[in-house]
Amino acid sequence: MSNNRRVSEAADQALSDLADNRSKRIRTAAFYLGGLILGALLGLLGIPALNELMGFIATVFTRLFSLVAVPVIALSLITTLARLNHGSNGGSIFLHTLFYTLLTTVLAAALAGVLFLVIAPENIPVGTTVQGFDASSIGGGETYYSHILNVIPNNIIQPFVAGNVLSVLIIAAALGLGLAAMPHSDGRTAVVKLFLGLQDLLFVLIHWLILALPLGIIAFTSQLVTQLEAGVILGGIAQYFGVVLSANFVQMLVILPIILILRGLNPLKIARGMAPALMVALLPVTMASAEDNLHVDHRISRFVLPICTTINMNGCAAFILVTSLYLMQNTGLDVGISTVITWIFIATIAAVGNAGVPMGCFFLTISLMSSMHVPVEFMGVILPVYAVIDMIETCLNVWSDSCVCNIVNKEMQSKLPKEA
Repeated sequence: MSNNRRVSEAADQALSDLADNRSKRIRTAAFYLGGLILGALLGLLGIPALNELMGFIATVFTRLFSLVAVPVIALSLITTLARLNHGSNGGSIFLHTLFYTLLTTVLAAALAGVLFLVIAPENIPVGTTVQGFDASSIGGGETYYSHILNVIPNNIIQPFVAGNVLSVLIIAAALGLGLAAMPHSDGRTAVVKLFLGLQDLLFVLIHWLILALPLGIIAFTSQLVTQLEAGVILGGIAQYFGVVLSANFVQMLVILPIILILRGLNPLKIARGMAPALMVALLPVTMASAEDNLHVDHRISRFVLPICTTINMNGCAAFILVTSLYLMQNTGLDVGISTVITWIFIATIAAVGNAGVPMGCFFLTISLMSSMHVPVEFMGVILPVYAVIDMIETCLNVWSDSCVCNIVNKEMQSKLPKEA
């Protein structure tokens, strides 16, 4: 009872902060919306000197996004993998958790890819995002073997300098898995703390950048409105958002319930029990809901849910996939089935490494596209409504965490020793 009481007290504390968090989100959304409106008005003025200034500011923000994006990927993936099995002896629970986490994330990305091919969102006019850009320069003349060789790093520094995100992912994954496999020692602890400290420092810089985002929104929106007819913008962008949101809702309301049913669980019962967690999206509330409402073994919930919170990013995988494909399509690249299949795995790996990063999906997508020399100006249009997308993605992630936790609880119950 004392453990349950501690979890409930933590949940009460989390709920007491909910109003403040909601107020903060409302203020942030208001600033973003204000920036969008002001940027559109400035763009409609058509003043050359003002357009030049907005272009300069937009370029500055694009460079700053690229600056933090690659370190975000590397540090997040290293610290995530290094700590996954730290301090636990639940190897079987961990493997079950990892399997269902990767399964749901891959399915989320695959679903997003199918919807992208089916809905086929229209392009933004070419002149907007490809000024001075030659789409044939991306992968031109390369065989699959040479492309794979370019991804495999032969220098630990060069991929970070060149912004080769796939190579960075390989290096970060190797370092993270290496740290996880190391025996506990002062040296291992010092290295992990170093990476965690660098990650905390990077988060401070990211928060500063986020504070200045309304200015970036003004500049991006002004630049785009100057070059586009409003009716043309709305068509392609509305379809793009339709793909992102549809992918999230279908995963939430169809795919995950089917997985629960196949594992012999009632999705409606689990949804009712986890309702407080879905509304609040805070780990203590998720744990309390699982244990108190659905009677999940605390040895399962307190092991599985922190891991899922770290690596189970269904919504992020869908966002990265759809946004990357849409940006590539707008540069003239052929986005076919083979490209979608490739990016399902890239988006899954990137989403796993996204743990705890403010606006992580946004930065990860920019980094991936920048490494392919794909213009990312379109990301400025996403910024004002990204808060809405992020809330929906967070709800999906918590629901997926809940599903994985309940599945693992059912499959492991007979294998756990009874508590004294």
